[in-house]
Amino acid sequence: MIDARDMAARNAALTQLLAEKHGGRARSLAAAVRRAGRRLPKSARAQAAVLIEAERLATIPKLARRIDEAAVKRADKELTAHLSAIDVTERRKSFWLGLAGVIAAQVLVVAAAFVVWMWWRGYV
Repeated sequence: MIDARDMAARNAALTQLLAEKHGGRARSLAAAVRRAGRRLPKSARAQAAVLIEAERLATIPKLARRIDEAAVKRADKELTAHLSAIDVTERRKSFWLGLAGVIAAQVLVVAAAFVVWMWWRGYV
């Protein structure tokens, strides 16, 4: 049987890891997952839901027996592996490069529209 303190410590470590990888601070794993939103894949959110439910059940002694320990360990292992694989600097770099690409494409479209307008008006 999983102890409530054990689950709380496990989820606190995951909350800290999630805060490091996706930014922000949260008091619980549920708040951290909610804050990360769609940056977490569906499978990672499902694993986090298993851990959140297990933590809730662990606080009630009669319901603590319903916790599937194998599922909790598997969810913890998979979520930790997913979060550990995230490279924060690479994610930030790709965000800024993507933003620069969008801006460059928009500038090119506006410049091309301006040249077409100039040609249409007979200035070119």
